[in-house]
Amino acid sequence: MISGPLIRARPPMREDLAAALAWQIELGADEAIAEAPQDRFEESRPNSAPAKPPAPTAQKAAPPAAARQATPEAAFPSAAALAGRATTLEDLSRALAEWQGSDLRKGARNCVFADGRPGAPVMVIGEAPGADEDRLGKPFVGRAGQLLDRMLGAIGLSRDAEDLAKAVYITNILPWRPPGNRTPSEQETAAFLPFVERHIALAGPKVLLTIGNTPTKTLLATTQGIRRMRGNWQTHGASGLPLLPSFHPAYLLRQPAEKAQAWRDLLALQARLEALSGNT
Repeated sequence: MISGPLIRARPPMREDLAAALAWQIELGADEAIAEAPQDRFEESRPNSAPAKPPAPTAQKAAPPAAARQATPEAAFPSAAALAGRATTLEDLSRALAEWQGSDLRKGARNCVFADGRPGAPVMVIGEAPGADEDRLGKPFVGRAGQLLDRMLGAIGLSRDAEDLAKAVYITNILPWRPPGNRTPSEQETAAFLPFVERHIALAGPKVLLTIGNTPTKTLLATTQGIRRMRGNWQTHGASGLPLLPSFHPAYLLRQPAEKAQAWRDLLALQARLEALSGNT
């Protein structure tokens, strides 16, 4: 039992009603359901005539086609347009770092562009930066990168070779690290594909080496997995360059028994380079 004087609720003031209306509008209730109010009590009484249906409300005009078809590209230049305007690797690196078309940049530290020597005969294309690459801003600098360096060194190639004929140039499909090192989605790889293809054109390699499922599927527009594709020479459609798929070094660290297959791929790469240089 509540003791004390009875407190009467005061009638709502104009300010209260205005605040309540503003709150409903903020929640999205900014339209009347019907043109005229309906008496729900009358409808519930027995033997009452059916309520008159509300007058039809005028339909809102459809939004303009441009608004209906708005995509994220409406807010920033398309990847194809931006990549196409790059005339040097420096231009492309800057454009890639500044492009706002992917949310991956929000969870990464650095835009990882490339390493090695532009103009090298071999361009190695991987999947995406990992934690070490994101921290240092260079591709393939962790354990997988160290294995890659040893693999390439076994056939006389190096990312820092003084002799351009023995150098390699290294990049990834994605320049930003996916959260938790997850596999990139098809939408993400498709978004960055114009930058990758422009990158290939500006770097000017003779041969492409794709390592892993993601770069192979992206550049060849195929659904076949790397186990079926590896070791079989393909042609990259945009550049016309010979492309050799092989295993990713990170996979080889988990499955060392597959290194024998990767070694066969490296020997095939070496033979193709010798053929292209005329040293057969």
